[in-house]
Amino acid sequence: MQLIHEAPPVIDPGLVPPAAELRREPRLLYRRPTRETVLIRIAQVSLAVLWIAAWQLTATNGWLEPVLATPPMRSWDYLVEASASGELWLNAQATMTAVLIAWVLASAAGVFVGIALGLLPRVERVLAPYLDAANAMPRIALAPLFIVALGINTSAKVALASSIVFFLVLSGARAGVRATDAELLRLSTVLGARKHQLFLKILVPVATPAIFASLRLGLIYSLLGVVGSELISARDGLGQLIATYSATFRMDAVYAILIVLALVAVALNQVMAAAERRLLRWQPPVDR
Repeated sequence: MQLIHEAPPVIDPGLVPPAAELRREPRLLYRRPTRETVLIRIAQVSLAVLWIAAWQLTATNGWLEPVLATPPMRSWDYLVEASASGELWLNAQATMTAVLIAWVLASAAGVFVGIALGLLPRVERVLAPYLDAANAMPRIALAPLFIVALGINTSAKVALASSIVFFLVLSGARAGVRATDAELLRLSTVLGARKHQLFLKILVPVATPAIFASLRLGLIYSLLGVVGSELISARDGLGQLIATYSATFRMDAVYAILIVLALVAVALNQVMAAAERRLLRWQPPVDR
């Protein structure tokens, strides 16, 4: 029997991409917004325009008390004046500094304690009643205590906001660890996985989405805690501006600062959402 040896196919070197291109990660191309996204943006802008129009009609027709019925242009004039004088930026900087400090400190502590309690169920059962009781306590009632203990400065604002964010992140971390499939842990242990491998390969990936959701919510509540502390007593901050102008019935300034706080909250939420999508891009997409 005669064996026939076939020659290997000849490949044109020009058709083979360089090794550098094979190792190169695919670039993220710009995606044009879908028709649904465009319609949603148009609806959002329309709602904002309708809200401003309703505000103007309410102020013009006197449907509210004269003190409360302030037209939008007066609030806009205050924003321009406060921005030019630096009053708005200095107080916004003081508020955001306290917000970020409280969020970072409380988030780090909440993640650590939450994961530790999730890994130590007996300890969690012992501490659960005390944690629930502390979480149910209205934190705004502790603001005078923090102010007396720490003074009228950034520390009091950070303490109040941290007491809110800590329990939110702790609950998210505990829930994330609890969501781990016990059968998967047993199977991994049988296959020879060690404790650090179980923690890094199973527990952390499962708990990360819940932790990010709590971090995203905690950032907004950190802003609420700081502003709440400033409303009671503070040297500076957007909340202190609201308290000052409310006492002098400058509702145009109050409305303007409230709008600024709303825009800041939206911006923080969008930043956290973008970070969550980028860091958790390994997750399957969620159908909406």
